[in-house]
Amino acid sequence: MLEHEFVRNAYLAGTFIALACGAVGWFVVLRAQVFAGDALSHVAFVGAIAAAVLGLDERIGVLVLTLAVAAGLATLGRRGQADDVAIGIVFAWTLGIGILLITLLASSAGGEQGITAVNALFGSIYSLTASAARLAAAVALAVIAGVLIAFRPLLLSTLDAELAVVRGVPVRLLGGLFLALLALVTAESTQAVGALLLLGLLAAPAGAAHELTASPLRGLALSALFAALAMWGGLALSYAVGSLPPSSAIVGLAASGYLMATLRTRWRSDE
Repeated sequence: MLEHEFVRNAYLAGTFIALACGAVGWFVVLRAQVFAGDALSHVAFVGAIAAAVLGLDERIGVLVLTLAVAAGLATLGRRGQADDVAIGIVFAWTLGIGILLITLLASSAGGEQGITAVNALFGSIYSLTASAARLAAAVALAVIAGVLIAFRPLLLSTLDAELAVVRGVPVRLLGGLFLALLALVTAESTQAVGALLLLGLLAAPAGAAHELTASPLRGLALSALFAALAMWGGLALSYAVGSLPPSSAIVGLAASGYLMATLRTRWRSDE
């Protein structure tokens, strides 16, 4: 399997994307911002379509739009954390703009734009070039580094914002920076699992980790590990079963891991 370059590229990009999703996802679940991640995944799809309509690189549209919307969510939300009203506005805006762009895309004569739309929805990790895979890995590494650097103050501001303010932690700034990290990992993950299934890779491994341990560092490590295992297993499974899309296999394994962790916790609590 690994003798094929496209498989090696998929594993290179996918491994670091999964680790970043696991690290960011752990905080997403802890901060109750799962639907902020869902909103940004929809924004990533619209960004890819907008780039296709304008004739730009898909990654430019995805990255610019997700970062811009993340900044808007941080500005509108309390203490830099997106609230339900802001998220609802993003969903409504995304739906309206998305329908308009899809209509424009459908009227286009070229077929490449349609492929862009499908790839943005469902991912295209096996089509990554070596340079694109290295870029995705580098961005994911930067996201992981950002999470680790901000880990302690971000954890404090998440668990007790009032105490964090008293101790001089810039809570609003941290909230905005976290949403920027979420936007970056969303933009990069769209090419791996697609906007439609991205939430599964963000939430399922993190949810499993939260079920298994209350230790922050152990939970963060488990979340990243579970996401990486889902990525590796999903890529291998989709390669073995040609009709199985890699994104579906990856998210399916991640969701299965969450189900097993939840059942284990419930079973032990009933003893």
